[in-house]
Order: sequence, then structure tokens, then C-alpha cells
Amino acid sequence: MDKKKLWNKVKIPLKVIVTGLLIYYVFQKIDFNQVKQLFLTSNMWFILLAFCSYFLSQVVSSWRLLSFLKAIGLEFSFWYNFRLYLLGMFYNVFLPGGIGGDGYKVYLLRKKFKLPTKRLLLAFFFDRLSGLWAVGFISVVLIIFIPQIEIPATWPITALLLGTLIYFLVLRRFFTDFSRHFVRNHIKAGMVQSLQILSVICILLSQDFDGKFSPYLFSFLMSSIVALINIGVAGLGVRDVFMAHASDVFDIDQILAVFLTFTFWMINVLASLPGLWFVYRSKEFEPLPSEEEVAHLKDEEPKNP
Repeated sequence: MDKKKLWNKVKIPLKVIVTGLLIYYVFQKIDFNQVKQLFLTSNMWFILLAFCSYFLSQVVSSWRLLSFLKAIGLEFSFWYNFRLYLLGMFYNVFLPGGIGGDGYKVYLLRKKFKLPTKRLLLAFFFDRLSGLWAVGFISVVLIIFIPQIEIPATWPITALLLGTLIYFLVLRRFFTDFSRHFVRNHIKAGMVQSLQILSVICILLSQDFDGKFSPYLFSFLMSSIVALINIGVAGLGVRDVFMAHASDVFDIDQILAVFLTFTFWMINVLASLPGLWFVYRSKEFEPLPSEEEVAHLKDEEPKNP
């Protein structure tokens, strides 16, 4: 058995083990029963609002992705794209190994529309990059309201403005297709992150929270960046470890911080469940391919995109 096949067999169990170790580490630092008590005493109306806000963020996120796909010449309806997006969400959460949700979407669109894999990968990359820009934008706004971050407000604002300008100029110079609707696409990215921030606020309000929101929101956004490392199952464990340590830096309630990330993870899982329909009941999309099939399709790149 070659190394690649061996890795394909062990990476899912390895992710599960790493996730388990991260969760074990978190509950060595805090009392699990206290977190459980917060779940039991939550205001379910606010949790429902948090779910609705998160799910709406995914609707907008699929709309943002559609804009990047249209930039490379793909033309299909919003609802087709949203159904495919739901399926990708399901694969990202429930199949943490393999090609993942984004990999599946690239495979399917490549096979259906005969576009080069590189062009599709760029569309998905810049879609994610716009989301990262939005995280940076909101983080800069929040920094102003966090006294523990003892730097002049002009520094992060200047860094954001310069970074955005460089980002746009690079797109315009080397990736013209993706720069044409720069402002519109990044407004959508801001909407996605704002809706997720609203979801976090609703989770905090489910505990009758009346303190300062900014340290929790900033810590959560930073945990989202850390979760990109993708060593856990759908971010579980990674965010929680970060938030547990962030509580020491920003003087936030450690139990509430971990409750926040666990609840957000569960909302993510629930929001991904509609994708199950397209796996077992709908014939609209192809079954999840093996990595060998994906590799074979890459070898068949069209010569004239």
C-alpha cells in the first residue's frame, strides 16, 4: 500500500482522535457540568434565532460563491447552486476526510461544465479569501472597543485599508475576472460574517448576557481563523481550545466562551442536515467520488477552456 492510500485510510480516524483529545483538554481546564448547565438553562428562542441567522448566512454565502463562479463563465440558477451548497455543507461536517464539500463541488462542476480545475479552484479560493477579508474588517472594528488590546486604533485601520488596496490591485492585475465586482462580492462577504456575528450574539443572549460583547465576538472571529487549520471534525475542539485560552487574555467568562463555541458548532451541524436529502433521496447530483476518480478527472483537463 502506497503512502497516499495509507493516509486516506487513517486521516478520518486521526481527525476523530485529535478532536477527542482537544475536547478532553478543554474539559480538563473547565467543569463540563457547568457547561451542561448553561445548555439546560438556555433561552431556546434565542437559540432558534441564532440558528436562523446562521442558516441565512449560508444562503448569502452560497450567493457569494455563485458570483465568483459566474466570473469564470458558469451560468446556472441560484437555487441549483444553493442545493449543491447544502450538499457540500453536509459533506464538510459529516465526512471530514476525503475530498470534502468544496472538493466535491469542484469535481462535479468540472465534470458537468468542462472547465479547467484550476479555474474552479481559483473561484473557490477567492470566495474563501473574501470571507477572510470580512473577518479582518469586522475584527478591526471590534478592536477599537477592546481595552485589553493596547494599540492605537489607527494601526489596525491603516493595515486594513492598505491590505484591501493591495488585495484589490493584485486581483485587478493578475485575476481580472475576479476583480470586476470586487465591492459587490465583498459586501456579500461582510453580510455573511455579520449574520454569523448576530448568531453569536443570540447565543450569548440566550444566557441573559448583559456584559461587553466585543471581547467574545473578537475572540470568536479569531477562533474562526484558527479553525481553518482543519485538524478537528468541522472545527470541533479547535475553536473551543482557542476560546478557553482567549478567556485569560480578554477577561471573558471561560465557561460561557466554551458554551458559545459548542453551541455554534451544533448549529452548524443542524444547518448541514438538509444536505442529507441530496445524498439519499435526490438523484440530482452524483455520488461522492473516490479520490482516484478526482485525480483521473484532473488528468483530463480541457485544452481550450
